[in-house]
Amino acid sequence: MFSKSILRAILVSTLSLLAASHLRSEPSAHQRLAALGIELPPASKSVANYQPAVRSGDLVFLAGAIAKGPDQQFIKGKLGSDFSVEDGYQTARLVSIALLAALKAEIGDLDKVERIVRIEGFVNCTSDFEQQSLVLNGCSDLLVEVFGEKGRHSRIAIGAQSLPFGAPVEISAIVKIKD
Repeated sequence: MFSKSILRAILVSTLSLLAASHLRSEPSAHQRLAALGIELPPASKSVANYQPAVRSGDLVFLAGAIAKGPDQQFIKGKLGSDFSVEDGYQTARLVSIALLAALKAEIGDLDKVERIVRIEGFVNCTSDFEQQSLVLNGCSDLLVEVFGEKGRHSRIAIGAQSLPFGAPVEISAIVKIKD
């Protein structure tokens, strides 16, 4: 039989291993972005009389963002005529990267995100286009890839006849942060 001191040592060792496995943290938002091959651009400046991000208590309200192409010009087009659902999905991913850049500029560290609360998405589309939710999945999917369960959110997907600068997708967000 084992002596009490050996049993105690086994128990302490087992408890230490269990505690260490629970203390291992998830990858940071920065690490997840890097794994996805995403480098956040500098946050865009507002193009009118508004703030890109406003903090109120533990909530950050992100203004509507639209996507820029590799030439740094706003992407233009309409779902249902100029863009496919997949094009819209990819554009929504680009918009979510712009939102993350604005959020990081406001709070400094994306690991302060406690929860993505809500996104509101507008899709510039023809009157017969009905797949706004599939387009907005581009943003939703990326937020979950970056934040895990904290990235799951409520959302609204609305079709619009036009958007600023002819953008195909505009998205705003509400984010809860840790103080």
